[in-house]
Amino acid sequence: MTTKAYGAHAADQPVVALDIERRAPGPRDVQIDIAYCGICHSDLHTVRSEWPGTLYPCVPGHEIVGHVSAVGGEVHGFKVGDTVGVGCLVGSCKHCASCDEGLEQYCTNGFVGTYNGPTADAPGHTLGGYSQQIVVDQDFVLHIRHPQEQLAAVAPLLCAGITTYSPLRHWNAGPGKKVGIVGIGGLGHMGIKIAHAMGAHVVAFTTSESKRAEAHKLGADEVVISKDPAQMQAHAGSFDFILNTVAAPHVLDAFTALLKRDGTLCLVGAPASPHPSPSVMGLIFGRKAIAGSLIGGIAETQEMLDFCAEHGIVSDIEMIDAQEIETAYERMLRSDVKYRFVIDTASM
Repeated sequence: MTTKAYGAHAADQPVVALDIERRAPGPRDVQIDIAYCGICHSDLHTVRSEWPGTLYPCVPGHEIVGHVSAVGGEVHGFKVGDTVGVGCLVGSCKHCASCDEGLEQYCTNGFVGTYNGPTADAPGHTLGGYSQQIVVDQDFVLHIRHPQEQLAAVAPLLCAGITTYSPLRHWNAGPGKKVGIVGIGGLGHMGIKIAHAMGAHVVAFTTSESKRAEAHKLGADEVVISKDPAQMQAHAGSFDFILNTVAAPHVLDAFTALLKRDGTLCLVGAPASPHPSPSVMGLIFGRKAIAGSLIGGIAETQEMLDFCAEHGIVSDIEMIDAQEIETAYERMLRSDVKYRFVIDTASM
């Protein structure tokens, strides 16, 4: 079945209109008419081969919201007309230790990404959400319970939302905990909203004084300008958990110094080159940890969507037409978006 999409034929070529083939729904498949798809920095890295292993044609997009248009005979829990989402995963081995625990993102045998992942369907790799339709195994489809008028702003929750929710849950952000969020961008703005809704005391870190009022509006209790040593020193040894969303290399010692004994600095930003090596002594004298976290499993992603629906949380977005994707990429590189672009697939 042919569907309209936007993708690139090579790393040095722009994202353009394409016709792609989708499989007919199998017994366990859900066919989704896509309404909105968020734009993630990963899309840009992949489509331009800034990360190795891009397969072409490349159709990015893993922040998908739409409506069920057909289901296979063995599908349970989804019916035609349901509002659903698809995030970063459309498959995993389903039998390793991680999959058994509902942690498909850590599948030992490798999860199948929503785009650029291995598949039996032509062209041999998955094609993502910059398209009007997608067919996905029911185990990787999520229920969306937000009101219809919020659906475009729900799309980025499928990546930016779960990327921040998962570590905040894992390290028990909540009442009585002091939680830092480093960086106020696509990920950071979601981290502030979610940590605030969880009941933590939230401190936002930014290099930009101009973002102070905005950070408070998002739910931060305090805002620290991270390049001001006096402001940083005032918080030394006081944090239970710090979530670092910044994707550029920087010195981590400034943040590990702010952790309490047994505190954790968790990295979710993926820099193109490594961070400078952290001071080991700063970790040893306080049993502090530097950790990482990758999106979330399907069960936890559903939990996040339900939590956000219950608390009225969506992403702050700017809607664009598909023809504006390249412009959006250039603006994203300049951090000229508050905070996430979302494609209206009706424009295809």
